[in-house]
Amino acid sequence: MLNRTIAPDFKEIKGINLVEPEKLVYPNGLKAFIFQAPDLDLIKLEFTFDNILLKEQLAILNPVLSSMLKEGTKTLTSKEIADTVDFYGAYLMPEYSFDQSSLTVYTMHKYVDKVLPILADILQNSNIPQSELDTNIRNNKQSLQISLQKNDVIARRNFYKEVFQGTRYGVLPTEEIYDSISRDAILALYRRQIQPSNCNLFVAGNVDDKIKNLISTFFGQEWENKEEFYKPAIIEFGSYTTELYIEEKPDALQSAVRLGGLTINRRDADFPALQFVNTLFGGFFGSRLMRNIREEKGYTYSIGSYIGNLRHTGFITIASEVGVDVTKQTLAEIQKEFEILRQEKTSEDEIGLVRNYMQGMLLGSLESIFSHVDKFKAVYFSGLDTDYYSYYSDVIKNMDASKVQDIAIRYFDYDKLFKVVVGKI
Repeated sequence: MLNRTIAPDFKEIKGINLVEPEKLVYPNGLKAFIFQAPDLDLIKLEFTFDNILLKEQLAILNPVLSSMLKEGTKTLTSKEIADTVDFYGAYLMPEYSFDQSSLTVYTMHKYVDKVLPILADILQNSNIPQSELDTNIRNNKQSLQISLQKNDVIARRNFYKEVFQGTRYGVLPTEEIYDSISRDAILALYRRQIQPSNCNLFVAGNVDDKIKNLISTFFGQEWENKEEFYKPAIIEFGSYTTELYIEEKPDALQSAVRLGGLTINRRDADFPALQFVNTLFGGFFGSRLMRNIREEKGYTYSIGSYIGNLRHTGFITIASEVGVDVTKQTLAEIQKEFEILRQEKTSEDEIGLVRNYMQGMLLGSLESIFSHVDKFKAVYFSGLDTDYYSYYSDVIKNMDASKVQDIAIRYFDYDKLFKVVVGKI
């Protein structure tokens, strides 16, 4: 009988096995990646587009375009699209990120031939109805008004505005910007961006020959490029202040604290080691920031640090909300943890804990074929291949106290971070 009072032994993770996709390239420029899972009746198709801009200051058009894609075509209203998708038990979801926008559909294998014509219509014939656009802008403005009542939202906006200033990443929505959006501008971006030469299609499930033929017909042959495609321009980043910025809120009970700055991204060989040190520092529940500022000091319910990977850069950010009476003390403790990380060697026990956590998270993130797609996309859009994960795993396995300190000295410098407090100090 299993003795549940005895913890199971730790076992070393020996390798990462990722599903490699079949790659298809069509004459119109569309690239498709097929991830086979023959026993899965659910099919996922994700059409992903690089975000392009006619002008950097018009970056707000991209999320609006993404949310408007399923709001009507030349032949179907938004209600007709939604009702048809629901009738076949499918799920249609537009998504937006800094570098890409996507339109994803989940559908049962037997209904793929019913759902794909709707996707083809959306991608070829969306007409951005004015009434739907007015509703979208009105809803966005209302959401913005509510969000701007929250200190953490204001702190995050100040962070992006300063650190990413002068680039698309630093363009923030305002009511005035929403009011300036026109249907013509959205349609112009749609014609330039939503076309096969700017699309990567990721398909996962039981993708048999019938489905491949449907994809070829609807998206490889009938879908035509509307305009000449221009690749997104390289983004150059300027300097940002490292001074403390304070936005006073006289009635605040909590202060939102955010610190951060630019760093390397996934294309840099140090990125896995940077993620390791960040996890140790503030990237999981057992991190140093959580132990100090939550468990020992009781200043907050949650605090964490995060390494963001973008096409043109990477960034680090530390965020928390703390009582207004301990705002200054929290900043002092964060600074102290930076100095300890840089000046003192990390124990092997702590390194082993983080190593096991990160390797477990990597394995746990491969629970389905859809997870394999996400892992592939992460490296593909960084110009890498899936060998990256073997390299990543090797770096994590071989981290030691000297490597942790070296990464900390090079990439974790409190004095080089932009610091924001919204509340009281």
